Amino acid sequence: MPPRKAPEKDGAKPKAKKDKGEKKPSAPAADFDAFEEAKTVIIVPANQLELTQKEMDEEITKQLTANNPNAPANIARYNTKEREYKFEPMIDQLVMHFASDGYLLHRESDAAKQQLQLEAMEAEAIEEYERAVAGLPKKRTPGEEGEGGEGGDDGGDAADDDDDAAAAREPVDDSKALRNQFNFSERAAQTVNNPTRERQSATEPPPSQQFTASATQWEMYDAYMEDQLRVAIQRDMMKKQKQREKEAEEAAEAGEPPPKKKEEPKPPPKEKKPEMMAGVPMTRAVKVMERMVNQNSYDDIAQDFKYWEDQSDRFREGEGTLLPLWKFYNERAKRRHVTAIAWNPTYNDLFAVGYGSFDFVKQMSGLICCYSLKNPSHPEYTFTTDSGVMCLDFHPHHPSLLAVGLYDGSVMVYDVRNKVNRPIRQCTVKTGKHTDPVWQVKWQDQDLSERSLNFCSVSSDGRVTTWTMSKSELVHEDLMELKLVTADADDNADALGSLAGGCCFDFNKAQDHLFVVGTEEGHVHKCSKAYNSQYLETYVGHNMAVYSVQWNPFHQKAFLSASADWSVKLWEHNSSRPLMSFDLNNAVGDVAWSPLNSTSFAAVTSDGKVHVYDLDVNKHEPICEQKIVRKAKLTKVAFNPEHPVLLVGDDRGCVTCLKLSPNLRKGGAEPERMETLVDTALKGEQA
Repeated sequence: MPPRKAPEKDGAKPKAKKDKGEKKPSAPAADFDAFEEAKTVIIVPANQLELTQKEMDEEITKQLTANNPNAPANIARYNTKEREYKFEPMIDQLVMHFASDGYLLHRESDAAKQQLQLEAMEAEAIEEYERAVAGLPKKRTPGEEGEGGEGGDDGGDAADDDDDAAAAREPVDDSKALRNQFNFSERAAQTVNNPTRERQSATEPPPSQQFTASATQWEMYDAYMEDQLRVAIQRDMMKKQKQREKEAEEAAEAGEPPPKKKEEPKPPPKEKKPEMMAGVPMTRAVKVMERMVNQNSYDDIAQDFKYWEDQSDRFREGEGTLLPLWKFYNERAKRRHVTAIAWNPTYNDLFAVGYGSFDFVKQMSGLICCYSLKNPSHPEYTFTTDSGVMCLDFHPHHPSLLAVGLYDGSVMVYDVRNKVNRPIRQCTVKTGKHTDPVWQVKWQDQDLSERSLNFCSVSSDGRVTTWTMSKSELVHEDLMELKLVTADADDNADALGSLAGGCCFDFNKAQDHLFVVGTEEGHVHKCSKAYNSQYLETYVGHNMAVYSVQWNPFHQKAFLSASADWSVKLWEHNSSRPLMSFDLNNAVGDVAWSPLNSTSFAAVTSDGKVHVYDLDVNKHEPICEQKIVRKAKLTKVAFNPEHPVLLVGDDRGCVTCLKLSPNLRKGGAEPERMETLVDTALKGEQA
């Protein structure tokens, strides 16, 4: 950096500018004064730039660093702990300009001393060799010279002459003068020593086997008990042997023949111990372990199931949300529709799912999976059927019995406790099998007078049939034949022999003999077990097939119907016109009343949405309308009888568990609330 010019003081005259390269003449040595103050003389180099005052006043700061300018500054390395690429902050700045391996040794080190000693020995050997070749006498050491001097001058000269003559006659020995490092052999390697022969090596060693075992406390106890049993058996055998010898001696003394040996009964076969890895206790332990592992894997979902509450419900009235929890899917259910969902009435975490197909062209074998909320990854029980499963239902008092209806018209009963993949009861063509698909089955409450269990089924062949479980088969009895109903009297006469296809039915909770049936024509018929010749009432309101009907569990006079004509209707069984109608803008697959709220129900549609209504809050719009699946159709819905969750199934074999927010379960189970709504609707209809 060029030297800066000092600023001039006020009133001072500027100094004259010197020419480039001009040097001030140095003062003579005689005029030099040691006490005189030193003077600074600025010498301007010849190639210095001429800068202006502004350029000279400008400060230019440069910082020298030890960083390598060629080192990359954007190195990214993969961090296996965080599973992502991260920039490397530490860059190696070292640059090696020159490197060479050194061969210098310190003079005081052992290696250097040894090397100097070897060099001195080699120099001495070379010198002796050269003297011997030249015929010169050997160089004597100071000790040898002293010994020779004691014999006198004459004797010493004579000895020197004899030594020189002998040295001239003998050949020169240069074995010690030069060392050949490649001509070396160890003494021990020059001769072959025979190995010593021992007597013990002449025989073969005895066979040996390694044995290891863990001595636990119960193994010690079992071994002790076996040893005690063996000692007791030996003691009994010794007593019997002495007794036989004594009897033989007595017979010999009496002169009688020896008694015959009695045949001893064979001991009973020893019970085979069950295998530890294949027994029932091991299976139970593995199930418990699997549930523990799944509980850890799905811990966040389990916490939401138990404790999650949507806090936003406090700031909005008349609206709620559904939280998706678990998804239940099995690879064996691929390309199958969820055709039925049924909760177990005793075990509230267990539910059964039926898989089949609603498509007439794409029929395949059926599958039944029993899942538990404690193990979402794999079903607890699995059963296969020859035809697609269309419906199923658990017995209300015997939770292990599962009634199933198939696409080919068969009905069967499974016991989920059995490990075999076959039903305990199944109908055949001889025992009244349906000729069309069975769309719904329902167990009947058992009366005190009845000893056998029975359930009902409805099919597209127009029959509502009750099935009774006998000792070896299912006995059928037709409750009702669904006659086709038309608007014109002439059509009724033509359709006298034809039957209407039944799609669904449900029995009244208060009056067991009363039930309603939905048909493919869009009609809903009220029937009775005691009067099967004709319908008690026919409700006309739907234009397409009725997929689901369900009585209100808290109000014995109201029931819901869901149809493919995009509507859900609320009926009072004494009125032939619907009390309320709800348009959902898509085909309704299923509808279900909430077991926790007397005025709330849920419906699923083919566009993948769940609609939750609460008639006490809003009679016209759903309080929750949420899309659950994107590219699938929802087919079934079922509320849990105890927990605030519901299950929805789609046409891709997946079942989703949803939790209701607080606003969706606000109401109670009082039947008065529903009765008030029904009375208000009836008064409005009459007005």
